[in-house]
Amino acid sequence: MFKDFKLIAGRPVYIQVKDYMKHLIIKGALQGNQKLPSTRELSLLLQVSRNSVISAYESLEDDGFTYAVQGQGSYVAPAAAGSISVPTWTLDWKTRLNGHARMAEDLDIMKRGIRAEKGTISFTSIAPDENLFDLDHVKRAFMERMSVEGNVLLNYGYAKGYKPLIDYLRQYMEHKGVDMHGKDILITNGFTEGFDIVLSALSKKGGAVICENPTHHTAIKNMKLHGFELKGISLERDGIHLGELKQALEEGVYDCAYFVPSYHNPTGIVMSPEKRQSLMKLMTQYEIPVIEDGFNEELRYSGAHVAPLIATAGSGNSVVYLGSFSKVLFPGLRVGWILADRELISVLESTKRARSIHTSTLDQSILYQYLLGGHLEKYLKRAKSEYKRKYELTMECCKELIPYATVSGDGGLHLFVTFEEGFNTRELLAACHERGVIFTAGDIFFTDGTGQNTLRLGFSRVNDEDIRKGIVIIGNVARQLMG
Repeated sequence: MFKDFKLIAGRPVYIQVKDYMKHLIIKGALQGNQKLPSTRELSLLLQVSRNSVISAYESLEDDGFTYAVQGQGSYVAPAAAGSISVPTWTLDWKTRLNGHARMAEDLDIMKRGIRAEKGTISFTSIAPDENLFDLDHVKRAFMERMSVEGNVLLNYGYAKGYKPLIDYLRQYMEHKGVDMHGKDILITNGFTEGFDIVLSALSKKGGAVICENPTHHTAIKNMKLHGFELKGISLERDGIHLGELKQALEEGVYDCAYFVPSYHNPTGIVMSPEKRQSLMKLMTQYEIPVIEDGFNEELRYSGAHVAPLIATAGSGNSVVYLGSFSKVLFPGLRVGWILADRELISVLESTKRARSIHTSTLDQSILYQYLLGGHLEKYLKRAKSEYKRKYELTMECCKELIPYATVSGDGGLHLFVTFEEGFNTRELLAACHERGVIFTAGDIFFTDGTGQNTLRLGFSRVNDEDIRKGIVIIGNVARQLMG
């Protein structure tokens, strides 16, 4: 006993001694009412200072694991956890899982996806490049908010969100052309929680959602987990195919629509202003509420600003907008927002409160202070310049080296490559993986089981040399598989 104690650098020694002794008590190595070694003896056994042992013993007594007898020393408390033996029972938890949990695991591609070994060139990520993060101003934002209201930020917050951030986002959305009359904002833990909350609030009259095909995989997963059937509508070069959409609306009943009009995931297509107008006219005609995913709206490299669907809807309240800075700023700050009809937001606020109480007030306040200081605009200018350069390089390499049928992407952090029918990008992925390159096979983005001839290339976190090298390998392997 006492021979397996090992110190960990950076953690107070007395806490490590306390935790070690607590572990011995809990597992039963030290029994109730058993006398502990003296502080001098234990300090020699563990090779730590006597003061550290004294502090550890005092803390153990405070926690109820030991008691002291004046003039005799310290003893293990008789009611300590390890002193009581109960029958053990091993449960097969798989027999207790419901269908929702089983489906969530089945749809979890992160568990079954190809892992990038060290040295692998990975085009799978569409997260921002952490080397571009504006750490100095983030640190400053943290210190400024903590100095002003640190005691408030570390306490419970409000389900609706941090009011200064909400007020800022209201103005931010107004600048996008949104009529904010009768609308309100709910702060969420990123896009995914916002989408989940909205879906959970919808009634299922038809039990179906109409969306683009392909579309955001996380969205597909959440819609399926909420029990919705999906009707995917194909895309043209300027966005959703309106003819197909109109036919689907005539033939089916849908509880809502889900669209990603800007820098669509996975195709990177930006829906044209004309098509946005026509789309919203159809949604109004058939009275279909729209969930708009404001994905990557800020990563425009050329062309004029295109207003979101919720701006196109004017004073109407049929669009629910989901916003986030995760792909633009810092995904580690899990802050997103829902912009919608004021009465709907009131209901969603109650749903949010029941599920997660509130989004981290500290995260919200840091983001607010960073935005307030005008740093988003400066960061975006630098980040867009770098991402545009990588975008152009990746597009140029694809056009030169990959035998594709089409390649799309008007901006953002990825391109979408389509090969001729019959080509299998899963086979391409397996062969490229053997050569040290991976990407995202496109079939996971399709609602109808198609897309086996597609792939998504995320370039944001890949350096220039690896972009060229990786695309050379993808192109060469694709040609070999084509014969």
